[in-house]
Amino acid sequence: MNLPEPKLNIASSPHLKCGLSVRQIMLQVLYALIPVCFFAVYAFGLSALLILMTAILSCLLTEKVFNYFSGQNLNSSDLSVIITGVLFGLTLPPALPLWMVCVGGFFSISLGKFIFGGLGFNPFNPALVGRAFLQAAFPSAMTQWSPAFAADRFSSLPTSSLTFPFFSPEYDQLSSATPLAALKFSGSNSSEMDLFLGLNHGSLGETCSILILCCGLYLIYRGLMNWRIPAGIFLVIILLTNILSFTSEELQPSVFFMMFSGGLMLGAMFMATDPVASPITHWGCFVYGCIIGLLIFIIRIWGGMPEGVMYAILLANAISPHIDKLFQPVPFGRKNA
Repeated sequence: MNLPEPKLNIASSPHLKCGLSVRQIMLQVLYALIPVCFFAVYAFGLSALLILMTAILSCLLTEKVFNYFSGQNLNSSDLSVIITGVLFGLTLPPALPLWMVCVGGFFSISLGKFIFGGLGFNPFNPALVGRAFLQAAFPSAMTQWSPAFAADRFSSLPTSSLTFPFFSPEYDQLSSATPLAALKFSGSNSSEMDLFLGLNHGSLGETCSILILCCGLYLIYRGLMNWRIPAGIFLVIILLTNILSFTSEELQPSVFFMMFSGGLMLGAMFMATDPVASPITHWGCFVYGCIIGLLIFIIRIWGGMPEGVMYAILLANAISPHIDKLFQPVPFGRKNA
C-alpha cells in the first residue's frame, strides 16, 4: 500500500529565513553611501578622494594583518570593513594628514572590531572608535578645516595631506570655524540654505544634508534600517530646540540649523543605526534614538565642544545591552513578573 506524501514538513527552528546575506545588506549600504562620497569629493576635491581611499585601505590592511597573525578567519568579502572605512573617512576633515588617517583606520578595526571578535560582536561603532582616537590623539589636526569648493581642489592637495608621519603638519588655505563652532563661540549664524545644500565647510560627511537624508531613506525603504532610531533622534532634537527657543531669552539655534548642521544627519542615518551596536527591539531602538538625541542636544548647547554626535552615539552604544534587557519581549504565554 502506497501512502500519500506528507503535506507538512516538520523541522526544528528557526522557521523564518531572510533572503539577504550579510554581503548583500552591506552592498546596499555601500550603494547608499556612494552619492555621499561623490559629493564629498566634489566639494573638497583630491584631498577628500585620498582620505576616503586611505581610510578604506588602512581598514582592509589592518583586518588582513590581524587575521594572519591570529589565525582567525574574519571574512572581508562581507564588505563590512569597506563600510567601516567609508564611514570613518566621512568623519574626517579634508586637510587631515594621510598618515593620521592610517592610524585612525588601524584603531577602527583593532579596537573597534577585532578585539571583540569581529563582525557581530563589536559593542561600539568601529568607525567612531577610530574617529574618537584621532580626536584624543590629534585634537589640533582634527579641527583644521579646508575651504569647500576651492578653485584648485582638483589640481592640487593641501600641504598637510602629505606630511611625513609624526611631523607637525603645515596648513594652507584654512577656512574659518564650522557652522556649529561659529554659532557656539562667536554667536554667528550660517545660511540655512547653505546647510541644506552642503555648501559649508567641515568634515567630509558634513556635506549635503538633504542628500544624506535621501540615502538613508533609501535604506529604510529597503527595510535595511530601523527607522525608529533616526526618528527618536530627530524627535528629541526638534522638541528640545523648540522648548529652548520659548524658554530662553538669548539667541538660540533654530530647528533647521540643529537638524542640518554638523554630522547629525550622517550620524543618525548611518552611524547610530549600526545593527550590531544598537538595540534589537523596536521600542528599544526608539528609546536608544531618544537618548542619542538628548546627548547631542546637551553637548551642543551646554558642552565645551560644538559637536556631540560622535560621543552621543558611543555613549548610547555602551548602554545598548541594558536597553535590550529593559525592553526584552515577554515569551508567548508568560506574564510579566
